[in-house]
Parts: sequence; structure tokens; C-alpha cells
Amino acid sequence: MSARAAPRILAAVVRLLLALLRVSKFNLGGRRLPEGAAKADLLRSIESAQPWLALGVILRVLGLEPAHCHAWRHASVACALDDRPSCPRTNPGQLTAAEVAALKGMVLAPKHRHMPVRTLALYAQRVGKVFASVTTWARLVREHGWRRPHHRLHPPKPTVGVRAT
Repeated sequence: MSARAAPRILAAVVRLLLALLRVSKFNLGGRRLPEGAAKADLLRSIESAQPWLALGVILRVLGLEPAHCHAWRHASVACALDDRPSCPRTNPGQLTAAEVAALKGMVLAPKHRHMPVRTLALYAQRVGKVFASVTTWARLVREHGWRRPHHRLHPPKPTVGVRAT
């Protein structure tokens, strides 16, 4: 490293760290960046530092995995960098946000409370609302904690048994 390159390398490292602080909103504990604008900003700072530092060094300074950087670069070319809704070009089998919302509406609807989840999934396919497997329905119900409405249709049972006098 020459004496002329040292200040430029240090300036590149400082720019990288400032970009990381800016996009993480000074919260370095949870380093997840769901916003696409933050990811794009970080990718731009990585690109600007690459003439002075190797990519491996840049990622080590930022604490970023190479797989994440590669996935973000791929996503920035294919479509948006936002985490949700997911890009249909990269994962075509994944349910869209609208399909998940329709699924939730059917699971929580009082008019479908008499149907088990399996029957409800097959019914949704038959009427053309959501085309997803029964296991996907069960997994989403379990993960999101959607409780099916169970309303008792009969009067409450007596708490005191039959008494003879």
C-alpha cells in the first residue's frame, strides 16, 4: 500500500461505515435491512469502495455475508430489493400477499367455521380463490396463529347434575 492510497482506502472504509450507520438507523444490534432503499444505498457504497478495497474486505468491514450481497445484487437486477412482497421472478411458487390475505380471510370467516382446514383448502381451489396445498394452509395457520372461530351452537350444558328430591 502506497502513501497516496492509504487516505483513499481509509476514506472508503469511513464511507462504508457511515452508509451502514445511515441505513441501519444506528441500530447495529439487529442488522436486518428489510427496506429496499437501504439495501440499494448499501450496495452503492460497496460499489464506490470497490476500486480501493477488495470485496471480501468490504464485506468483512460491514459484517455482511457474501451470500446476502450476491442475493441483493441479483434482486436489484431482477426486481425490487424489498423483502415483501417477494419477487415473482426469483420464486414463482411462493404465494403472493394477496393470496395469503385471501387465505386468511377464508380461515377466519365465520361462514366457513364448520369446515376443517383440509376441506377449506380444497373448497378454495374449487371456487378459484387460492391454489395452495393443504400443508401450506396448515403451515400458514400455525405460523400466523390464526385461530378458527369456534362458537358453540348449543346452549351451555348444565353445571349441576340431575337432583332427586
